Amino acid sequence: MGKRRRAREFALQVLYQLDIRKEKSEEVLLEFWKENDAEKEVQNFTNILVKGVEEKRSEIDKLLAEYALNWDLSRMSVIDRNILRLGSFEILFLKEIPFAVSINEAIELAKTFGTDDSFKFVNGILNRVKNEKKSLSSFKDSC
Repeated sequence: MGKRRRAREFALQVLYQLDIRKEKSEEVLLEFWKENDAEKEVQNFTNILVKGVEEKRSEIDKLLAEYALNWDLSRMSVIDRNILRLGSFEILFLKEIPFAVSINEAIELAKTFGTDDSFKFVNGILNRVKNEKKSLSSFKDSC
């Protein structure tokens, strides 16, 4: 397993805990790294993902609520909701990662940790996020 994939799995686990426990990422990450051993590169990318999602969560959640037609965020499974947050954060804020990589990684997380249909749900919503990001980028470039 690649380092970034491992970091995404760790990030999903931490985001899940944050969603359930309603604590700050610093506390949960400290506890998480005491219990889980990982290379420094994996830890660093995990921390970037978790802190980034936490920092941009309201913006991400607003966008997800708009694109998840007929789905309230609170009705989504905790896993699906946090995979969507993670994938959306990458698409919207980590410019060095191609959209396709972020979406494919989110789909793999959904296949591993979600229900049988989670990956379809995640794919559909993240493609909408990607299309929005692309249209905003082209608009900014044309101005």
